Amino acid sequence: MLTLGMGKATGKIILMGEHAVVYGEPAIAFPFSCTQVVATVQEATENQLHSIYHEGLLSEVPTGLTNIQQLTTRLQQKLHTPNFQLSIKSTIPSERGMGSSAAVAVAVTRAFFAWQETILPKQVLLDYVNFSENIAHGNPSGIDAAATSGNQPIYFERDKDFQTFPLNIDAYLLVADTGIMGQTRSAVRSVAELFETSPDATSLHIYQLGQLAKEAKEAIIHNQPEQLGQAMTKAQKHLQDLTVSNKALDTFIQLALDEGALGAKLTGGGRGGCFLVLTQTKQQAQHIAQKLKVEGVKDTWLQGLGVYQHV
Repeated sequence: MLTLGMGKATGKIILMGEHAVVYGEPAIAFPFSCTQVVATVQEATENQLHSIYHEGLLSEVPTGLTNIQQLTTRLQQKLHTPNFQLSIKSTIPSERGMGSSAAVAVAVTRAFFAWQETILPKQVLLDYVNFSENIAHGNPSGIDAAATSGNQPIYFERDKDFQTFPLNIDAYLLVADTGIMGQTRSAVRSVAELFETSPDATSLHIYQLGQLAKEAKEAIIHNQPEQLGQAMTKAQKHLQDLTVSNKALDTFIQLALDEGALGAKLTGGGRGGCFLVLTQTKQQAQHIAQKLKVEGVKDTWLQGLGVYQHV
């Protein structure tokens, strides 16, 4: 056993397919390296958590950290560790659709296995993260676990092995934070309720979102930014009809389109959180970012898709 175990994970961006991926349709996601989580764990007299949300005994964490409490309990039992002090530091904004809870679970699991000097197979890591995500959100698709634990873009279908997927398209992706906490659990529940009240219409929306994810994949493969942008904007309309957007997202997204964006849509669970804006050039993205900040967007990040690196 090491004196200190450390684990890291990145944030994630879902480019296409959120919500539909829960029902078996494909999605495209990639790790977002400009935001990350670092977890460290070491021996202590009692199980403790040190984070911006809780300082003290693990047994006294607030309800919102129940997933971390149960995940660490399971890790302690499975790995037969002594009592511990867990520290978590994150630059991923929470409840913004950027995979914060999954990334924390990835980093924590890696830290525990590193601490015990135990090999951590990929599937074992994903099992632990999905266990935590099920507590945090209910019925997770697995895409957050896959994207935050990897270092390459992925093409994901539930209950199938995810495929690494090269993003190589001459365009820029602006990621913008509305400043409003997303409501993943309620959004997922609302879509499930729509399947009960309007099964045919809801099934069609889900199917179309899957088709648009496939179109987006082809647009990326063939370096067609305009087609990718069109697919993104069409996807946003379906997400609106599924009630997982909100007024703030709709307003910001329309502003971006009015300013010449190739496409725009929410990302993640919706009803707040972040959204994506695709532009042809870096200058366009910077111009739109300035406009959005004037209108109240909290923060923005810029991702060059042609070279897959944060700009």
